[in-house]
Amino acid sequence: MGVWDLLLRGGRVIDPASGRDGTADVAVRAGRIAEVAADLPEDRAVRTVDVGGRLVLPGLVDAHTHVSHSSTYWGVDPESIAWRTGVTTWIDAGSAGAYGLDGLRRFVAEPAPFRVRALINVSGIGLVGRTGEHHVLENLDVDAAVAVAARNGDLVCGVKARMDSQTVGTHGLEPLRRAASLARRLDVPLMVHIGYGPPDLADIAPFLTEGDLITHCATGVAADLVVDGRPTDILRRLHDSGVLLDLGHGSGAFDFDVLEAELAAGMVPLLSTDLHIRSVYGPAYDLPTVMGKALAAGMGLTDVVAAATHRPARAFGLAAGTLAPDATADIAVFEVEEGRFPVVDVHGGTREAPLRLSNTATYAGGRLLAPRAAEPPPVWVPLSSAQQRAEEDRHERIRTAVRRLDRPEDFHEHFPRPATETPA
Repeated sequence: MGVWDLLLRGGRVIDPASGRDGTADVAVRAGRIAEVAADLPEDRAVRTVDVGGRLVLPGLVDAHTHVSHSSTYWGVDPESIAWRTGVTTWIDAGSAGAYGLDGLRRFVAEPAPFRVRALINVSGIGLVGRTGEHHVLENLDVDAAVAVAARNGDLVCGVKARMDSQTVGTHGLEPLRRAASLARRLDVPLMVHIGYGPPDLADIAPFLTEGDLITHCATGVAADLVVDGRPTDILRRLHDSGVLLDLGHGSGAFDFDVLEAELAAGMVPLLSTDLHIRSVYGPAYDLPTVMGKALAAGMGLTDVVAAATHRPARAFGLAAGTLAPDATADIAVFEVEEGRFPVVDVHGGTREAPLRLSNTATYAGGRLLAPRAAEPPPVWVPLSSAQQRAEEDRHERIRTAVRRLDRPEDFHEHFPRPATETPA
């Protein structure tokens, strides 16, 4: 039978992939889930953690992030975020193309203590700039991208193309044609960013097939997603054909009215942050925050968990997002507070979330992720005065968290007592 390395005892376990929702213990051995059941014997565990009253979820899967930090315009360091959010699978959405994918592997994915996967950008230069990666078609070399992706097959789980007027420039749909060709040759899903057209959704639709994804599906700036409070015919046809919707909150792509119209029509998206250097300071912040906004829009807790765990894992063919026995022991533990919590979209629209999720522990492969402070924002990121004050406050709280102990009683366990002399 053997001993367990870790036993999480008495939490509410929600694992939609396994159909589980109830109080249970979670046992971990050798980095994998050993058993999930009620009243597991504590004497078999090397370490037991009481998580009673807390929510125990599979490690979260964020299907749209930008983690090629220190080498791209948009990149953030995932290690400073994962430990406090429960995200154990990070899918980088096109930060690197053929020219930068090896660097993403070597300097981000391989050192990370959690899972990092990537959607290769159809543009070889990736997202080194704010936009414009499709302006020079010579950089959209499909053969080169196929060769690089094949060499990094375990890293690449999809293809990414940004299709809006700023990014494509004068080339219209040609970048999308090449991205679709790349995805079909690699036999992976294609994620297409939509925003300010042209091209519009109707132009993009012919290139999408079952299993592909439209990201920024709740943006308020795409003209043909939702009209008069209802999804358009083209969006319905795509959804009915098996094209997936991905939220991709970001810094400018989330509107409560659009999401609520899609949910009312039975269109439930994957929940993702589009976390990057300009959205990590708000209003996206992190995946638990985005999950709270989905709750505020009317999604139930189980659906929210599914949309941030096994559904995105399944969409990209990843062995993640579940607490089933023998799965990698990626686990997220949350405190859950009930109440009425104001949340905001990118246009100033507000709702109230019925729950607030606060991560208390994140385990990747059975190992507790240690706290790590974030680097200051790069000089090109404009912060509002409120964001700047929050960043200064963060620095001060990190500084003051270092406590100096200088009283003798603080160290009495380490001071040897002098021997007692026997009276003459």
